[in-house]
Amino acid sequence: MTAETVPDTYDRRVDPGRDTSFEAPLWRALAVFRVAALAYALILIGHNAPSYRHPAAAWIVGAVMAVWTIVAIRLYRRPSRRRWPLLVADMVIMGGCLLVSVPIIGIGPIPSTRSLPGIAVAGPVLAWAISAGRRGGAVAAIVIAAADLWTRGIVNQSTLNSDILLVLAAIAIGHVARLGATAHEQLERATGMAVATRTRERLARDIHDSVLQVLALVARRAQALGGEAAELGRLAGEQEAALRTLVGSSTPVAGLDGQADVRARLDRFASATVTIATPASPVALPGRVAEELVAAVASALDNVAQHAGADARAWVLLEDDPDAVTVTVRDDGAGFAAGALDRAAAAGRLGVAQSICGRLRDLGGRADIRSTPGEGTQIEMRVPRSVGRSGRSEPSRVAESAA
Repeated sequence: MTAETVPDTYDRRVDPGRDTSFEAPLWRALAVFRVAALAYALILIGHNAPSYRHPAAAWIVGAVMAVWTIVAIRLYRRPSRRRWPLLVADMVIMGGCLLVSVPIIGIGPIPSTRSLPGIAVAGPVLAWAISAGRRGGAVAAIVIAAADLWTRGIVNQSTLNSDILLVLAAIAIGHVARLGATAHEQLERATGMAVATRTRERLARDIHDSVLQVLALVARRAQALGGEAAELGRLAGEQEAALRTLVGSSTPVAGLDGQADVRARLDRFASATVTIATPASPVALPGRVAEELVAAVASALDNVAQHAGADARAWVLLEDDPDAVTVTVRDDGAGFAAGALDRAAAAGRLGVAQSICGRLRDLGGRADIRSTPGEGTQIEMRVPRSVGRSGRSEPSRVAESAA
């Protein structure tokens, strides 16, 4: 394992308690706000202490706020500690500092009365908003606002302004925090899906270049030898088909809403007599278009099983071009003579005409069918990537060649 493939979780230099979530910048910003709000509260206490009834008690409250601010900042740094006990303790301590302001200041309940914590009481409210979202932030803001109104002793427009602003700020910050957390989770899932897809594709390439080619060679050589070796060849062919299905299992196409991976849907047709060859990366088409194209391929393989002969083999090749997606189905069966499809359609047998050509025509694509008696049949199905946008259809055409 190289250094490039070692996950970050194995790096011992990474602090396991470090916060790497979207909320980390919000908590750091809150820490800066709390320090600034504490400094402002202490400046006000120093300026107004001579007019307080109990100046010493005011400084004790200031010391409690200072100690708790330092403790709270350190505790909130760890995501594992941002739980209800810490949030409740934060609310109780800062709310208590607010409630004791009236007896310490000793001023009657007038609207202009300023509490000892000042704007520092917004610290626990914002912590609730970041941790519990807009509902938690609103609840905390209402509790602090009620305590603030109690210290003022009167409710009017002047006393409500700051409290209404606190509630609105808590709701806004809580909403942003939840949106950011959701976006971060979706990004992590998309990143994990992309990593898993790249890993699977790398393994698929490695297996295709080694194991699958060996199994295919064993299957062909053993079938040619006959006898007991033929049975071994059959088993090798089955294991080749199963392994192709495993390494090419369905994977969502990240970042393409409403799209389907044609490659993954074709892999289910792999068997001892059907070989699937697809690109290493997903081949995306709109869901309905992919379903119709895969259904046309299924119809072509059904025709191989019914008309090409018991020992016939089929090959399915998927090509992804910038302007179109092409699927070619080829078999080594008996083939058919020129005009056979027209005669079948005239007789009312519309299998190829409807299930293959009709589907491709409806998708705006085309189906080219070429067959030679004794040499098998090839069906090329091509769907333009502009299908569904231009609304134009390119007529299907059937090309037959006889030996």
